Amino acid sequence: MKYDVVIIGSGLGGLLCGNILSREGYSVCLLEKNGKLGGSLQTFGRKGCIFNTGLNYTESLDNGQILNQYFRYFGLTERLKLRRLDENGFDIISLPSGRYPLAMGRNNFKENLLRYFPGEKDGLTRYLETIQGICASVPLYNLSDKSFNILECSSIGVGAADYIRSEISDPVLQNVIAGNNLMYTGHDKKTPLMIHALISNSFIESAWRVVDGSHLMINILANNITGYGGTILKNAKALKFTTDNNSIKSVLLDGGEEIEGKYFISNTHPEQMISMIDRLKISSGFSYRINNIEDTIGMFTMYLVFKKNSFPYLNYNFYHYNQESTWVVGDYDISKWPQMYALMPTASSKSESYAESASVITYMQFGELEKWKYTFTGKRGDDYLQFKRDRCEKLLVSLEKQFPGFKSCIETYYSSTPLTWRDYTGTRNGSAFGLLKDFHRPMESIILPRTKIPNLFLTGQNINMHGILGVTISSVMTCGEIINVNDLINKIRNA
Repeated sequence: MKYDVVIIGSGLGGLLCGNILSREGYSVCLLEKNGKLGGSLQTFGRKGCIFNTGLNYTESLDNGQILNQYFRYFGLTERLKLRRLDENGFDIISLPSGRYPLAMGRNNFKENLLRYFPGEKDGLTRYLETIQGICASVPLYNLSDKSFNILECSSIGVGAADYIRSEISDPVLQNVIAGNNLMYTGHDKKTPLMIHALISNSFIESAWRVVDGSHLMINILANNITGYGGTILKNAKALKFTTDNNSIKSVLLDGGEEIEGKYFISNTHPEQMISMIDRLKISSGFSYRINNIEDTIGMFTMYLVFKKNSFPYLNYNFYHYNQESTWVVGDYDISKWPQMYALMPTASSKSESYAESASVITYMQFGELEKWKYTFTGKRGDDYLQFKRDRCEKLLVSLEKQFPGFKSCIETYYSSTPLTWRDYTGTRNGSAFGLLKDFHRPMESIILPRTKIPNLFLTGQNINMHGILGVTISSVMTCGEIINVNDLINKIRNA
C-alpha cells in the first residue's frame, strides 16, 4: 500500500501531524509499535482509577490564549473536560525556608510573590517582561506567519539560571521562580533561557488538568485521522527504511509488510530514526551529533490510589525540595534521593473535593538501573520490584513530613522507572523529554524538522521544544515543510 505520508510513532507529535495532513487531503498512514496509541499521553487504570503517564497538567487554555486556539483547530477544546487550577497558586514550591505560590496572570504572579519578597518588585517586573517578550518573538506562539529560526534567537544562547540570578537578588526567590523546572528537567548549567521562558510564561497565563485522563486526547485525535480517511496501524513496529536514490521509498515492518510513501515523518528518538537508515544515506556528522547529544534525565513515578474520601483534592501541584536549590539535575546526588518530588493529584469527574489518585514524580538517572538494562517491563525479577518498593518508601517518608497522616490515606501504590519509559515510548535511556538543550551548544543540541534526506522529516519532543504546547508547535513546523505553513497558520488562527 502506498500513502502520501507515512508517520512513525503515535506520540502527540505523530498524532498532530496525522491530523493536519489528513485534514489537508493527504492519505496518511500512522504506524505504532505498541498495542496502544499515544506515547507519553497514554494512561492506565488500577483499582478503578485512571493514571496519566506524562500529561499531568497543561497550559494557556483560557479563551484567547495560544494552546486554546490550537486545540480549537484540532477539535479538542470543546470535546475535552478541563479543570482550571488555582489561579492564586497553580504550583506550590516548597523549600526548607517555606512554601511559595506560583500564580496565574502576570500581575497576580508578581503580587503573590511580593508578599514574601517585598524588595523584589523591579526584578520580578523585568523578569516577567523578558519571558513575555521571548514568547512574543516566536511566531508560532502567536500564530504569526513571520519567518522564524530558533537558532537566531538570542535567548537560546543564554542560561536560564544565569538570567534569573541576574534579575533577582534574593536567592530564595531565584529558586522559587525555577521551582517547577521538572517540567523541562531544568539544568542550571545547560538549560537555555528560551526553554524556561516559553514554558513558564505559558503556565503563568493559565494552567489546567485534563479530567478523567489524557487518553481522551488520544481518542479524539485518532478518530480525527480515520475520519479524514487516514489509516492507523497498531503493533506495527518499523524496522528499516528502504531508499530510492537519495529519498526514502518505504518502511519495512517487523511482520514483513512494506509501507510505501511520498513523505515520511519520524516521531521517534532521532537515534532510532538513524538506525533505520542505511548508514551511507545519512551523513556521519549528523549521526555523530545525535549520538553525542545528551538526553534529559529520566523520572521515577509513584502512582497512588487513595482510600475513598481520605485525602483532599489539591487544585494545584506541590513541588517539594529537601534542599534550598531547585536546580536538582545538575547537582543530582543518589545518596540524597529524593532531593525533590512533585505531587500531582489526578483530576476526576467523580469528585472535586477528594482525590482518588495522584502521581508523585522525581528524578532518576538511567545508570541506577544498569542491572536491569536488558530486561523488559514485567520480566525484570523480584530484585527490581524490591528496588522500586524501597524507593517508594523513601518518597512516602518525605511526603508524610509535608502532609502528616498521608500514608494512612493510601490504599495501594504502583511505580515506574526510566526503564518503563524506554520500553513504552522508545526514548533513549528512558529520557523524560528527549534531547537536552544546551545554551553553550545551541547549534548542536537543537534539532530542526528537515533532514538531509528530502522526503524525511522529524517531529515530537526532540524537535525544538517539548511539552503539549511545544510539541504542538513543532508539529506545525514539521507539516509546514510539506504544505504551505502560512495557509495552515491562517486556518488555525480562524478555527
